[in-house]
Amino acid sequence: MKLKSLSERIGALDWTGLESDLNTRGYALTPPFLSDGECAAIAALYERESLFRKTVIMARHSYGEGAYRYFAEPVPEPVVTIRECLYGPLAVIANRWAERLRMDMRYPSSIDEYRARCERAGQTHPTPLILDYHEGGYNCLHQDVYGELAFSIQAAGMLSRPGSDFEGGEFLLVEQRPRMQSRGEAVTLEQGQFIVFPNQLRPVAGSRGDYRVKVRHGVSRIRSGHRRTLGIIFHDAR
Repeated sequence: MKLKSLSERIGALDWTGLESDLNTRGYALTPPFLSDGECAAIAALYERESLFRKTVIMARHSYGEGAYRYFAEPVPEPVVTIRECLYGPLAVIANRWAERLRMDMRYPSSIDEYRARCERAGQTHPTPLILDYHEGGYNCLHQDVYGELAFSIQAAGMLSRPGSDFEGGEFLLVEQRPRMQSRGEAVTLEQGQFIVFPNQLRPVAGSRGDYRVKVRHGVSRIRSGHRRTLGIIFHDAR
């Protein structure tokens, strides 16, 4: 049977269920929607240095151990399609979050409109990236903020094969809750699967209405092997 197009696969995701998981667990997992071949092809782009505008060696900045590269324009397919097709449904969720958090920001329905808004704010550099870790690598807890504008949700997709290409390297999320101890999650992704998670804040329902929870993310230490992931950030950078 012929594989559906990437845009069809993303459009067919259970977005109601994903939103429910984001609201209740603080993150959501898609089923694997990239094929093994697509994962391998995207992972291989990392070797083509001309495709990227910037390489960051994490240890030089005390970010962790490993490296990542931000794509330059034009961002290659299928990364463009993934970013565009995820944005629309996530903008709906992000706008609901903005209402719950009593924020003035509202997001347009298309990523082209949102990127134009980023450009007017001086954020003109694309932010999709590939992250590369070898044995001993890890990523410290952080938030991806590159200027005044920051889309409230982002995604990361697993390109390698857990248990075969690498061991360890769980995706980490830590929530800092008001007047409460922080809560952590360690999430294992399958190849081709994406995790959707807050960029900085998410609303949580409390007895007196919604309150703000701060969220940071990272990656636990790679015990063995080689791990690559695709990061999808929707706001551009200065």
